[in-house]
Amino acid sequence: MKLSASREELLKPLQAVIGVVERKQTMPILANVLLVAQGNQLTVTATDLEVELVAKADLEHLDVPGEITVPGRKLFDICKALPNQSEVRLSLEGNRLTVQSGRSKFVLSTLPASDFPVVEELEGCQSIRVAQTDLHHLLEKTHFCMAQQDVRYYLNGLLIETDGAVLRGVATDGHRLGLCEIDLDGQDPGKQQVIVPRKGVLELQRLLGDQGDVEIVIGANHIRAQMDDIRFTSKLIDGRFPDYGRVVPAITAHPIMGNRDMIRQALQRAAILSNEKYRGVRLEFLPGQVKIEANNPDQETAQDEVEVDYDGAVMEIGFNVNYLMDALAAVDSEQVEMNLSDPNSSCLIRAPGVDSTKYVVMPMRL
Repeated sequence: MKLSASREELLKPLQAVIGVVERKQTMPILANVLLVAQGNQLTVTATDLEVELVAKADLEHLDVPGEITVPGRKLFDICKALPNQSEVRLSLEGNRLTVQSGRSKFVLSTLPASDFPVVEELEGCQSIRVAQTDLHHLLEKTHFCMAQQDVRYYLNGLLIETDGAVLRGVATDGHRLGLCEIDLDGQDPGKQQVIVPRKGVLELQRLLGDQGDVEIVIGANHIRAQMDDIRFTSKLIDGRFPDYGRVVPAITAHPIMGNRDMIRQALQRAAILSNEKYRGVRLEFLPGQVKIEANNPDQETAQDEVEVDYDGAVMEIGFNVNYLMDALAAVDSEQVEMNLSDPNSSCLIRAPGVDSTKYVVMPMRL
């Protein structure tokens, strides 16, 4: 293999795939990226056996085509450290890859390309096309509700569901839930549910841009997303996602309407003196206002009040303050609507009248 390209052309695909290259590896080959040079194009592939990323770059000159794997982070750091607009030459001799640019020269160890694990072609596929901004919006509005290292492994990911002409994302950690829907503009791929693991969700979110479409292919065991020169593939979590429809409360006759930022700032202030472990705050809903109270084991207390539009029964209820603040931060409107039917029920949070994005926060005993 012998080729040359500008630093920027080499850096672009490496930057796209480097996120899945773990620093600590169980298998040495997983610390490497696969380089395949053919037809004036360089294809860079990285994987951690759960997520695979493939990115392409155009080459200035390809003298000898070939393929090899090299330490991913080292090659990335070398290209990053080289001067802007410099020409980079890669040449493979035996089991060493030489990287040259100007007076700089680096010799990297390699492992055979045949040892690199690649994902097979997807089977049993269903294909849909959406704008990258729409898919990014769906992931951004739900990903923070995913569980982290929960024994219920199916919660450590995001449910992607096609339901008629709607693509839905749902995430829950058992204490809160985020749901977001986007329209498929007349595409109707039928009904299917898959669970994408946490790392795959975060990596895909990072890759999505603000222009162009993304083609999503859902297979039996994998999900694939193709954007311009980058291809993302992730294994799916094999498990049954909870029936989220049963935990989403109905809209109540007396919703609480208030200024999103004012409620969030009052919660932030009260949170300072909440119990550091449980993060509980007590909310008392009264006609026209909500009282917020927090205390901790040191007998310290915080109290705040916010004016709201509410004409229902007086209610007192406890919540994890972080979950409330996360949900409020994700609502895209100046006003927020909170729905509570009784002191033991979950709270449904959304922008007033908007049903495509909503959050559910379970109450806690204080």
